[in-house]
Amino acid sequence: MQENKFQEPRLALNRIYTRTGDRGQTSLVGGQRAFKNALRIECFGTVDELNSFVGLAGVTVGEVCASAPLLAGLGEILRRVQHELFNLGSILATLPEDVGPQQPRVTDIEVKQLEQDIDEANAELPPLRSFVLPGGSRLNAELHVCRTVCRRAERLVVALSVSESAPEDAIQYLNRLSDALFVWSRWVNHVLGAAEVLWSPNEASSSRRK
Repeated sequence: MQENKFQEPRLALNRIYTRTGDRGQTSLVGGQRAFKNALRIECFGTVDELNSFVGLAGVTVGEVCASAPLLAGLGEILRRVQHELFNLGSILATLPEDVGPQQPRVTDIEVKQLEQDIDEANAELPPLRSFVLPGGSRLNAELHVCRTVCRRAERLVVALSVSESAPEDAIQYLNRLSDALFVWSRWVNHVLGAAEVLWSPNEASSSRRK
């Protein structure tokens, strides 16, 4: 059975600036104009920000793959996630009444794939003895940045679902992706042989003073 496919983009970007946003508004997929600080715009704008940081982490994966070839698979996953995030941005930029049957979006298939990715990576990791801090390797820290931006995107989409409407799959996807980014951050330190940075409350200045 052939799977349903999303519609391919039909764009011709000959000009980058159009001056149509000079008064603080932008267009949704259905053609409606909205102020750039509207909650829906904040949602897909934050997803776009997350996509950029995922791309940065993907570049770092490529740079360290020569010494840690096991990371190559993560690079492929991060590239897939970038496409999924763009699909997510597409559906968030579309009002429910304008969503077409082949509109790019995230579905339960993407959610379940992330769950599989999480289980596979987590199976190789020791149990946590404390909360972890970003660090140990640059890639770990970059994935933690991705995780925190993902959590912010999730909070915004939840807020959108309360005030307007947001696809349930979008919230589930961001929730699983943030979990995946956390597990991947631990996994890359494991592969690189870098020690995890564990939270120690008594490392604070107040505890160190004599």
